[in-house]
Amino acid sequence: NEKIHNVKRIEQLLRSLDCEIPCNIEKEEVRVAASDIYYIESVDKHSFVYCEDKVYQTGLRLYQLEEELPAAGFVRISKSCIVNIKVMQSIKPMHNSRLEATLINGEKLTVTRKYIHEIRTRLEER
Repeated sequence: NEKIHNVKRIEQLLRSLDCEIPCNIEKEEVRVAASDIYYIESVDKHSFVYCEDKVYQTGLRLYQLEEELPAAGFVRISKSCIVNIKVMQSIKPMHNSRLEATLINGEKLTVTRKYIHEIRTRLEER
């Protein structure tokens, strides 16, 4: 049973290493590597992929991306956002039982109460 679990984790990790997300930028179709993505946010039923210096739009829904990307280091931090924990620089508590995550580019994202346990667990695994 443990061997099967390990094989599945390795398989998932290998799949995530070459995972690319189909995106659009200025009517041009591109594929963005998961490792280049800082976070993905859903706004008005559209998913936006945020990288270091560009923002792309993808036709995939946030739940689809969340299922595809956990082995690549992505975790949900709010109803509308998943983040790449590999680009998190720091995380600190806020006054309202939430956390503030600062990314390596200085951008700040809010981790809502519902997802605090999940992100802490994922950060401990890192």
